[in-house]
Amino acid sequence: MEAIKFQNTVHHDRILIAFIFLFVDLSLCSPSQTQGELPYMTSDVKEVAGKSFDYIVVGGGTAGCPLAATLSEKFSVLLIERGGSPYGNPWVMEKRYYGFSLIQTDEFSSVAQDFKSADGVRNCRGRVLGGSSAINGGFYSRASEDFIDKVGWDKELVKDAYTWVESKIVSIPELTPWQTVVEFGLLEAGILPYNGYSLEHIEGTKIGGSIFDVWGIRHTSADLLKAANPKNIVVVLNATVKNIIFGGNGNASETTVKGIRFIKSDGTTDQTYEAYLNQPKNCTSNGDVILSAGALGSPQILLSSGIGHREHFKKFSMPHVLNLKGVGKKMKDNPSIAVLVDTNPQNRLPDPPQVSGIANDLKFIIEGGIIPTGFNATRMPIAAKIAFPVSEGELKLSSTDPRQNPSVKFNYLADENDLDDCANMVHLLERVAKSESIAFYLGVKPQNNLMTSTDGQRKFCKANVRTYYHYHGGCTVGSVVDNDYKVYGVKALRVVDGSTFLESPGTNPMATLLMLGRYQGVKILREREHV
Repeated sequence: MEAIKFQNTVHHDRILIAFIFLFVDLSLCSPSQTQGELPYMTSDVKEVAGKSFDYIVVGGGTAGCPLAATLSEKFSVLLIERGGSPYGNPWVMEKRYYGFSLIQTDEFSSVAQDFKSADGVRNCRGRVLGGSSAINGGFYSRASEDFIDKVGWDKELVKDAYTWVESKIVSIPELTPWQTVVEFGLLEAGILPYNGYSLEHIEGTKIGGSIFDVWGIRHTSADLLKAANPKNIVVVLNATVKNIIFGGNGNASETTVKGIRFIKSDGTTDQTYEAYLNQPKNCTSNGDVILSAGALGSPQILLSSGIGHREHFKKFSMPHVLNLKGVGKKMKDNPSIAVLVDTNPQNRLPDPPQVSGIANDLKFIIEGGIIPTGFNATRMPIAAKIAFPVSEGELKLSSTDPRQNPSVKFNYLADENDLDDCANMVHLLERVAKSESIAFYLGVKPQNNLMTSTDGQRKFCKANVRTYYHYHGGCTVGSVVDNDYKVYGVKALRVVDGSTFLESPGTNPMATLLMLGRYQGVKILREREHV
C-alpha cells in the first residue's frame, strides 16, 4: 500500500503542538500501589539451607515473582534468585537510565548477563530480582485473543490475572516528544487504524501500558511480592540453582523431586547447599519445585539435573535421570531489523518505547526509542520484529557451572518463509524510518529512496538480523510440560515461564508472563482446595 500523504491530514504545526504537554491528573496514570511491604529477603544462603517449604520457585523474574506471591497466600514458599535486589539501583529503577544496564555487564554479578548465540547475535538475560522486567523497555501489552484460545487458558481467569498485575504495577504513559513523532511516523506509513491507548494486541498503531510510572520509576515484577503473605515467603538472593534433587524408587516413571541444590552466585561450584520440599503424610498433595528461570535458565537447570535427550549427556559426567527429548528444543528468537534515523550519536535522554505499530495480520511489530550506546552517547533506532518465525534452534549445556550461559542457536531466518517476511518487513520499516514526521523532527529532508529490490531486502536481512530480546522455548507445552505446566515423567516439578511458549505473545511477552505467574498460582491454589 502506498504511503499515506500524511501532510494532507496532519500539518507540521500539529506536530509542533504535540510537543507541548499538559500534565494530567497523576492519579489517572499511576498504578494503585500494593499495600504492604516486601517480604523478608536475604543473601545468606545458610538461612535457608536444610529447610523445607511447600513450594520452591526457582527464579525471581517476570513470572516467578507473581507466582511466588500468589502461592504464599496459603503455603510456605522459597523464592530463590541468582541475582540481587533491584531496589536502590538507579540503572534499574529510573527511566532516565534506561538501557544503561545493558552496556556495562560482567560475568557473574551485573543485573544483565550478556550472551552471544551461536548465530553470532549478541543478546542478554536478566540477573536480578524482577528478571528481565528490571532491564527491558517496560512496554506492557496483553496477548491476542487468538493466543489465549490457542493455548487453552481459562479466559475469565486470564482477565482476572491481567487485571491483578495491572492494578499494581502498570501506568498509562505520558508520551514524550520523540514517541509522539514515532506515533505519527507509524500512521504516515499506513499502520492503521489508530487505536489510542490500549492494552489489547490489535492491528494498527497504539499507545501501550508501561511499568514506568509518571515519575519515571520502574515497577518490576518484584513489586508484586508486596502482595505476598510475609509470614509464608522467604526470598534468597544471589543464589544460583545447580540442579534438582530427586527421590523415588528408581523407576523413571516414578521419579519424584525432593528439593534443589544451589550455590552462592559469587562462590564456588564445590560448596553447595540444599533446600527441600515438605513431605506431608498425604503424599498426593505435596507441593512442587517450579522453574521460572527463563527461556535459557529453565532448560539449563533441567539438563544440569539429568533431564533431557540421552545423547546430550555423553560429554558430561552426570547421571541421566529421564530421557525427555524436548528439553532445549524449539528455541526461537524473533528476528529483528533496526534502522538508525539519526546520522550521528547524540547525548539525548534515553527514551523507552511507548508506542507500537502492529501490522500485516499481527506479524510485524514496529517500535522506536532512544537507547544509550555509551554513558554520554545515544542513538535513535526504529526497530521491527517478525512475530511468528518458523525457524527454530536448540539449547545445549556448555558447562556444568550453573552461572555460565548455555550454548544456544536460534537459526535466524533459516526458513525461506522467514526471509520473505523479513524482506516485506524491511519495506514497511523503511517507510516509517523515512517518514516526513521523523525527518521534520530531526530537521532533515525526507528521503524517498526506499529499497525496492526483494533480493536486496533479503540480503539486508541476512546481514543485519538482530534480536528483539523476546526469545522463548526450550521447555514447550506438549513437549516438555503438559497443560498444567508439569514436567512429563517427573512428580512435583513444573516450569512456568517463557521457555514454555511456542510463540512470543503480544507485542512482547512481559505482560503475559506476569499474568501467567498469577494465573498458575491461582490454579494451583484451587487445585489444592479440592485435594
